[in-house]
Amino acid sequence: MQNLLLGFLLLVIAPVYAEDNTSYNRVDFNVEASREVQNDLLVAHMAIDVEDKLPANVAQKLNVALNDALKKAAKYTNIKTTSGNQSTYPLYTNNSHVNGWHGRGELRLESHDFKVVGDLIAELQSTLQLSNVQFMISHDLREKVENDLITDAIHTFQSRADAVRLAMGAKSYRTVHFSINQGGSQQPYPMVGMMRGAAMSDTVAAPEFAGGDTRLTVTINGTIEAQ
Repeated sequence: MQNLLLGFLLLVIAPVYAEDNTSYNRVDFNVEASREVQNDLLVAHMAIDVEDKLPANVAQKLNVALNDALKKAAKYTNIKTTSGNQSTYPLYTNNSHVNGWHGRGELRLESHDFKVVGDLIAELQSTLQLSNVQFMISHDLREKVENDLITDAIHTFQSRADAVRLAMGAKSYRTVHFSINQGGSQQPYPMVGMMRGAAMSDTVAAPEFAGGDTRLTVTINGTIEAQ
C-alpha cells in the first residue's frame, strides 16, 4: 500500500518538476508606441446664477433663461446641446435664518466645429456665463489612432524579441505573456479670445479656441522564452 502511494505521489510531482525545467531563458520587457493627436472635440459648459427671496421666483428665472438659451442653440445644428445640472439652495443670515434662495442652471455644448461653438457662446453670454471649456479626442478618432499604435507596438515588440533571441544565441523564441495597455495625456493648450459675461458688455466678442494636442500611447508588456 505504501509503495502504491509513493508511486502516485511521484506521478503527480513529476509533471510539475518537468514544467519548471522548461521555464528557462525567459525575458520580460516592454515597448511603446505614441503619437500626438490634435484634439477634435470641444465641450463647453455655460451657467447662470440667480437669487431671489422666493424659491419659486428662482426657478422661474432659471427656466426662462435656460429655455431661451436652448432655443438659440437649436439654430446651430452641428452643436450638440444638452441640459446640465440645475440646483436651488437657501441663503442664510448670520443668525442661521433663511434670507433668500440661490439657483444655478447649466448647459453643455459639444461640437467638432470650434468656431461655431465660439459664435454660440458669444450669443449666449448675454445671459449665461462660460464656466468651463474642455478639449479632447473624439471616440472614433481615438479608436482609429489607437488601432494604428497597437499595430506599431506589436511590430516593435516582435523586433525587440528577435534582437533578444539573437543576443542569447537562440534559434527561436515563443511568447509566454503579452498584454496591451492604452493611455493618453493631454498637452497644455492655448485659448485665444476674451470670455466675458453680460455684466461686462452687452455685445460679447466670440472667443477663439485652439484645442491643442493629446499624446496617445500604447504599451505592450510581454515575456518571451528563447529556445
